[in-house]
Amino acid sequence: MIEMTESEVLIVGAGPVGLTLAIDLAWRGIDVTLVEKRGRAVPPEPKCNHVAARTMEIFRRLRVADKVRKAGLPADYPHDISYRTTFTGQELTRIQIPCRRDRFTTKDGPDCDWPTPEPPHRINQIFLEPILFDHAAAQPRIEIINRTSVDEVVVEDGSASAVLRDLDTGASRRLSCRYLIGCDGARSIVRKAIGAELSGDAVVQRVQSTFIRAPGLIDLQCHERAWGTGVINPRRAGMVYAIDGRERWLVHNYLRPDEPDFDSVDRDACIRTILGVGADFHYDIISREDWYGRRLIANKFRDRSVFIAGDAAHIWVPYAGYGMNAGIVDAMNLSWLIAAHLNGWAPPTILDAYEAERWPITSQVSRFAMSHAESEIRRRGAIPDEIEDAGARGEVARAEVGRLTYQINVQQYACAGLNFGSYYDRSPIIVYDGAKHPAYTMSSYTPSTVPGCRTPHFWCEDGSSLYDAMGSEFTLLRFDRAVDVVPLEAAARIRGVPLKVLDIKRATPANLYETALLLSRPDQHVAWRGDRLPPDSLALVDRVRGATA
Repeated sequence: MIEMTESEVLIVGAGPVGLTLAIDLAWRGIDVTLVEKRGRAVPPEPKCNHVAARTMEIFRRLRVADKVRKAGLPADYPHDISYRTTFTGQELTRIQIPCRRDRFTTKDGPDCDWPTPEPPHRINQIFLEPILFDHAAAQPRIEIINRTSVDEVVVEDGSASAVLRDLDTGASRRLSCRYLIGCDGARSIVRKAIGAELSGDAVVQRVQSTFIRAPGLIDLQCHERAWGTGVINPRRAGMVYAIDGRERWLVHNYLRPDEPDFDSVDRDACIRTILGVGADFHYDIISREDWYGRRLIANKFRDRSVFIAGDAAHIWVPYAGYGMNAGIVDAMNLSWLIAAHLNGWAPPTILDAYEAERWPITSQVSRFAMSHAESEIRRRGAIPDEIEDAGARGEVARAEVGRLTYQINVQQYACAGLNFGSYYDRSPIIVYDGAKHPAYTMSSYTPSTVPGCRTPHFWCEDGSSLYDAMGSEFTLLRFDRAVDVVPLEAAARIRGVPLKVLDIKRATPANLYETALLLSRPDQHVAWRGDRLPPDSLALVDRVRGATA
């Protein structure tokens, strides 16, 4: 076994979470090694179908948002969710979501007029991941090692190491690093190495999922196309996602409580029932993607120099498409903390904030998804037999089921609360002022500058985005030029903390910002606010950089 040169940061797993983490660290000046079992051009499983607005904000900062938004479904393909008796049957209700061509111009609808420069985007992971991979591969600070497994992880106080095995040659080598992050999914070897255990609800639902190619399916619909089509009838409940808008589809078949496993039902018969097609309809199975809906959270996210993020840290029912997106928020939270320390302006104690901030949010958001899943499961178990009847009783049944289905599911497909409402209320690096954080739900929230909340977005007087004008690290927003900020600038210089002062005309965000000053963190969460600087600016800087307990 050959000892390799030390890397600053080793990331295990080059899915969307690991790739985004690597890109952000490199953007902050950190050298990264990324290890992935798959070959360079091997596509991922067709899992995540949705990039949340918060994730798109991150992609905008990393300069990949435009490429992501131009990929996926054809430009004019509706991102709607249609609920029908079968895929080719009668429509019960429709949640209208603009196609990507109209994403920035359509304002009427539950998923429109988001308080962000980057609204959500529907795109499958098979299109998203190659964009992130190519962007990461182009960064000189990122080394990607494909076709390599991590067979052992050693955790130490000031460093970590991993045994890497080349899957083609079988040769092994050890890589030492300052920090190691496991973005290696539900079966994470890194999670096991730090002694973290998953707990929660092991099985919420079972979904027999099949990735198919069916070029003739799109023209059999009786209604306008949709990105997602929910199927509701007494025989089967399912979901059909358009992957490329032409011939590839992902068909979810939700198993009933009395169906114990994936092989207990006839896959072909269920697919045909969900699609509403006969035995003569032809389709090809590309892959089987069966999965369990779970709500499991690791009891810890860190052991000294080793961390876990994404599915390695938490697994939940994928409602609101938030599994991957929550993982990317994990990565962004951890990225700036690690970079702050490695770049020399924060002590290692700043890293304590990762678990203190992300674990409570993970638990809370997972319960939102769990609650929604339970509501949907109850709805699926109460489908009237007459829902497909042609007469008046059928019309009444379809209208009532459509109403309830819309009411339940518009929350997950227009989930502003999940994107923007969460806040850090027990962080060691945030200066709280006693104000109460506003409550939020899956679908709704109140923009707030209470410390710990996401810094509310607004459009500047010149039409540019606040987020584009902010610095890459700390930004002090000043709404009154008469307020002296020189002591804070001096304190930041003394400690080496990157700080940008951004003067904003008070009239622009008057309905969002109550104080003359607001200090926004590198991850665009509020670190401190006030009408004037505190008496000790150095103490404020030390608090937000993790130098005080």
